[in-house]
Amino acid sequence: MTWQGWETVPRQEAGGILTIDLGALADNWRLIRDRGAGTECGAVVKANAYGLGIEHAVPALVRAGCRTFFVAHLNEGKRLRAVAPDATIYILNGLLAGTTSVYAAHDLRPVLGSREEIAEWMETGGHAAAIHVDTGMNRLGLSCEDAHALATEGAFTPALLMTHLASAEETDNPINARQRADFERVRAAFASVPASFCNSSGTFLPGDNGFELLRPGYALYGGNPLPGRDNPMKPVVRLEAHILQLHDIADGTGVGYNSAWTAKGPRRLATISLGYADGYPRTGSATDAKREAGIEAGVGLVAGTRCPFAGTVSMDLIILDVSDVPAGAVARGDMVTLIGDDLTLDEVGRRAGTIGYEILTSLGTRYARIYLDDQA
Repeated sequence: MTWQGWETVPRQEAGGILTIDLGALADNWRLIRDRGAGTECGAVVKANAYGLGIEHAVPALVRAGCRTFFVAHLNEGKRLRAVAPDATIYILNGLLAGTTSVYAAHDLRPVLGSREEIAEWMETGGHAAAIHVDTGMNRLGLSCEDAHALATEGAFTPALLMTHLASAEETDNPINARQRADFERVRAAFASVPASFCNSSGTFLPGDNGFELLRPGYALYGGNPLPGRDNPMKPVVRLEAHILQLHDIADGTGVGYNSAWTAKGPRRLATISLGYADGYPRTGSATDAKREAGIEAGVGLVAGTRCPFAGTVSMDLIILDVSDVPAGAVARGDMVTLIGDDLTLDEVGRRAGTIGYEILTSLGTRYARIYLDDQA
């Protein structure tokens, strides 16, 4: 692997450093592609490639062989087109009124989810587009009945038929089989149209779920598509922050805003240059109330030792209790790992009372972003 450089913030000036392994990203895509046994594998790169950067992640995926991409918004599609001129690009959030000409100008395809969208697309000369069928999310998409009727009418033939799994990470949840059965019935009405059924976790469901196009997202970026089991994906992101200050406090000393955390015995604290303005959730805060209730809070790795947060996550700072770090093993300027090694993305999300998806997509702009690329 070679260093690809960093964006906007020089490494030596940044409080936090975000390292993104594009080689691991590409390997994760290949792993899911190979599970499809010949089924085409696309990639979901919405939310700025889940926070990693469209302009960096997409070229790495293209080099790996990816040819079909999904984003949520039209402006994301325009950015994507600039770095993937030959790709097929779908816009998951559908057609905003009056935007057909923008799709045409950038060769983008909306994922149409209502009769109104389909009518506008056809009336304004829209080209290829997908249809989203709602089989259980009740969020976006045509009902199965409306999709059947559309097929019977024969007025519009989509380039892709798709649905979205509601509980794919729960492999034994009966909703998965019900959604598949409903989708297969609709798909039979559009017999000549390729279909996409599987998100990241869907590719690991029992049986053949591929249809014609896999649509992984979170797993590409290192998230675990199999919660509660070993993660088959390679880690892609590493988040670290500098220690700004070390100091000792006495038993009973309050720490952070409102003294929400109280020292139980003499403690040694480290303050790091990272906070919720950098995308680390304030819900990762450590408080006496959480401690007494047995609720998890944030941790960081200091010289290989797990060190719990002490007090609330501030806008720009987090305090850690480093009392268990061996004497002489930690100093001002050292790095604390917030994501990486055995502190996984999914654990970080759980300790903050959220999910790894939110952690990834909230990664801020103040980091020095270092891109590793084994293709360089």
